[in-house]
Amino acid sequence: MAGWNADTAAGPVGAGTITLVEGTSFCISLPNGDIHPEYPHGVFFQDTRILSRWSLTVNGQALEPLAAETKEPYRALFAGRVTRSDGYADSPLIVERLREVGAGIQEQVTLRNYSPDAAECTLSVRADADFADLFEVKEARIEGRWKETRHVDGDTLTIRAAWQDVRKGLLVQAPGADVTEEAVTYRVSLAPHSQWSTVLTAVPSAEAASPPPPSFIHSDGEELSPRDRRRQEWVAKIPKLHMGNHSIERTLRRSYDDLGALRIEDPNHPERVVVAAGAPWFMTLFGRDSLWASEMAMPVDPSLALGTLQTLADRQGKVVDPMSEEEPGKILHEVRLDVSSGLSLGGKSIYYGSIDATPLFVTVLGSVSRWGFAKETIAALLPHADRALDWIRDYGDRDGDGFVEYERLNPRGLINQGWKDSWDGINFANGRLAEPPIALCEVQAYVYDAYMARAWIAYDAGDTPLGDELADRAAQLKKRFNEQFWIPDRGYYAIALDGKKRQVDACASNMGHCLWVGLVDEDKAPKVAEHLMSPEMFSGWGVRTLASDMGAYNPASYHNGSVWPHDNAVIAAGLMRYGFTAEAQRISTALLEAAEYSDGRLPELFCGFSRDQFAEPVPYPTACSPQAWAATTPIQLVTTLMRYDAHVSRGGFWMDPVLPDSYGDLHITNAPMAGGRITIDIAKSVPAVQGLPEGMIFHQGHRPWLAELVKEAGLHRNG
Repeated sequence: MAGWNADTAAGPVGAGTITLVEGTSFCISLPNGDIHPEYPHGVFFQDTRILSRWSLTVNGQALEPLAAETKEPYRALFAGRVTRSDGYADSPLIVERLREVGAGIQEQVTLRNYSPDAAECTLSVRADADFADLFEVKEARIEGRWKETRHVDGDTLTIRAAWQDVRKGLLVQAPGADVTEEAVTYRVSLAPHSQWSTVLTAVPSAEAASPPPPSFIHSDGEELSPRDRRRQEWVAKIPKLHMGNHSIERTLRRSYDDLGALRIEDPNHPERVVVAAGAPWFMTLFGRDSLWASEMAMPVDPSLALGTLQTLADRQGKVVDPMSEEEPGKILHEVRLDVSSGLSLGGKSIYYGSIDATPLFVTVLGSVSRWGFAKETIAALLPHADRALDWIRDYGDRDGDGFVEYERLNPRGLINQGWKDSWDGINFANGRLAEPPIALCEVQAYVYDAYMARAWIAYDAGDTPLGDELADRAAQLKKRFNEQFWIPDRGYYAIALDGKKRQVDACASNMGHCLWVGLVDEDKAPKVAEHLMSPEMFSGWGVRTLASDMGAYNPASYHNGSVWPHDNAVIAAGLMRYGFTAEAQRISTALLEAAEYSDGRLPELFCGFSRDQFAEPVPYPTACSPQAWAATTPIQLVTTLMRYDAHVSRGGFWMDPVLPDSYGDLHITNAPMAGGRITIDIAKSVPAVQGLPEGMIFHQGHRPWLAELVKEAGLHRNG
C-alpha cells in the first residue's frame, strides 16, 4: 500500500492496540485506553495528530487493562482496574471508558467501587497535542516545530500551537473538574458499592472561542450521535444477510460495518461518498485501493463506485509535473487532507505515482455502467475514460511496445508503482531486484480490461469505429502478452518485463489477476491454476504473493511471500471464470476461516507461513485493520461463488451458485438491483430470486463476459 518505500515502513502500532475509525478521523490507543506519544498512537483529524497523550490515572496509578471491546467501528468500551498500592491482589475499583471518535473524541468515564468501604479517589487525565503530521508519526520522526501555549478557562483547557503562519488548536472540556495547564483532575468520594461518572471531550479548534460541535454520545444514552445516524442510514440501504454458517455470516456483517466506517465524503461534493483505503494510516482517497474496494462492494452499494469515479475524475491529471508524477489523463495514487509539513509523497497533497489506477478507473466505469446508473451520469464520465486511455497510449506505454510500464519520475517517488509497491516487491526467481522501466503482468490485464470495457460502451452506444479500434487494440495486447510474458519451460507467466524487456521470472500471485479479466490463453490456464494452488504458493490460508521456493521469499515480508486477502479475492474470481470451481472454493473457504481468528475482520495481509506449521494465521505486524479492500474481500469471495452479477441495460441478472455445503443456506434481503431491492434465497446451491424490477430477467449461468459481448458486436457488424 501507499508510502511504503525503504525509508517509509509503517511503525508497528503494537500488540492489542485498539483502532477506532470514522470517516477520515481515527484513534489508536493501548488496550487500557491510554494514548502515549512514544507510540505511533493518537487521535487524528485531517491527517494531523490532535491528541498525542490522553492518559488516565487514579491515585497516580495507570489502569490495568481488563477488556477493550469495539462496539461499532467508531466506539469502544474499555474496562480497567486500579492497581492497589498496598500490593493486595484484587482491587475493588473498576474504571470504564466509553469512547467515541468523530471530529476529536468524547469519553464517558465511569468509576465503580465494588468494596464495602468508601473510597477516596483522585482521577487525573493528562492531554497533550503535538499536531504532528500523520507521516511524521507513522515514520517516528516528529520534528516538534510548534510553539505551544496553554490556557485554562474554568473547566476548559485550550492548547494552541503556531508554526510560521499555521495555527492549530485543541479544546479539552471537563465539566466539574479542577483544570490546570498540566492536567484535568476530579476528586471523588465513592460510597460503598456506588459509582460516579463524567464526560470529557477533546476536539480540534482553530478558534478556541468556538464551542465544539454537539456531535457526541449523550450521557443519558437516549439520543443518537451523528455517527450512529449515519450508520443506521447505511444499514438501511445495504443488503441484510442470513447464512447457515454463522462464522461466515459474522465476517460478512463485519465487512459491511467496516465498509460503512471507511466511507468518506468529498468535501466539495458531500453527496459523493468514496471509500478510504484503510486504518490507521490511509484514511484518505486512494486511486487503486478505493477503486478495487468499490468494485468488490458493487453488490452491496454500487453508489460507492460511482462516487469514487466522480471524485477521481475531478482530480484527473492535467499537466506534466515530475515532483507529483502528475501527467495528463492520469488517475491519482493518493490524496492527503492537511499535510502542513510537505512530508507527503512528492511533497504535494496529491501524488500520482500509480501505474494501475488509470486503467482500473476505466474498468470500474465499465462495471458501473453495467449496474444501471442514469445514462447521463455515465456519459459525464466518458471523456475522463477517454483521457485515461490517451494516457495509457501517450505516457503509460513510454517506449511504444504495446505494454504499459513505470519508472518513477523523481527520487522521492515510489520505486514500484503497482499494488506491490514496496521497494523490493518485484524480483527475479533468484531474488535479484528488477530494474525499471517495469511492465507488470497484471497491469497489462487491467489495460486489456479497460479497452474491452470502453469498446463495449462504444458498441452499446452505436459508436462502431471506436468499438472496433479498442477491440482490435485489446486483441493485439492479448496476443503479444501471451507470447512475451509466458515462460513455457516453467508453465507460468513472468511477473513483469524489466527495463531490458527480459522476463522477470519469479512465480508470483500477480498472474492470477490476468485470469480475472480473461487475458490468459485457454490452453495456459490449467498450468496457471496448478501453480497458484501448489504447496509453494498456497499456504493453507490463501495464495502467497511469492512462491516459497523463490530467492526473495520471506513469509514475514510485505509483498514477498505474505498472503493478501484482496489479491486472493481477485485470484478466486479469475479461477471461477476459467472453470476452476474447486480451486476458487478452496481459496474462499481458507480466507473465511482465517477471518475467524481476528473476530471476523480480515487484515490487510498476514504472514505466509504454512498452515501445517502454524495452526492459526500469523499476523503481519503493521497490517492496516480495518482496510478497505480486505473488508470487501469476503463480499467478493461469496459473490464469486454465487456467480452473482448484473447487466441492467441488457435487462439481465445472473446467478449460478456453487457455494460449498459448509457455508449453509443463504438468505439475502434488501439487495440493490436496478433501482429496486431484491430478495435472494440459495438452498443447497439452488437459487431463487424475488422482487426483480420490471424489465429485469433472472438467468442461471454466468454474465456474458465483455470479451463475449465485444466479439458478438463485431460479428453483427461483419455478418
